[in-house]
Amino acid sequence: MKIAFVMGSDSDLPVVEKGVEVVKSFGVPVEVRIISAHRTPAEAEEFARNAEANGIGVIVAAAGKAAHLGGVLAAYTTLPVVALPIKSSTLDGLDSLLSMVQMPPGIPVATVGIDGALNAGLLALQILGVSDPVIKEKLKAYKEDMAEAVRQKDEKIRNQYM
Repeated sequence: MKIAFVMGSDSDLPVVEKGVEVVKSFGVPVEVRIISAHRTPAEAEEFARNAEANGIGVIVAAAGKAAHLGGVLAAYTTLPVVALPIKSSTLDGLDSLLSMVQMPPGIPVATVGIDGALNAGLLALQILGVSDPVIKEKLKAYKEDMAEAVRQKDEKIRNQYM
């Protein structure tokens, strides 16, 4: 299964790339698209309706400002949608975050923090990992590597202040 990263604008790409990179580092294929909920709504509908048939297991929807992309995609699919709010110049991404977390009943969208592409990618991997033991094991190793890095930093700082 693939993880799709859909963004409302190419200006979102520098943020989105962090999520794409982590997913690819796990060996999971990605599909990256630019589809606007407002400027290309027919394409958004078509993409979401056909995502599962196209081998997509999770959709990450990145958008700024009004940030309706995740909700629009979620309206047309039963696949999990992870919303990634992008920091905008107007309200520093708070507008995007609030748009994403205030979905109406029946259209759930998981939402990560503002510019949290790494977490969006990891959450998408965790969702696939529920049914894919290879991804699950790679996630366990990833978390252990993070823990070991903290332990090493802890030892260094303790030794520095002894």
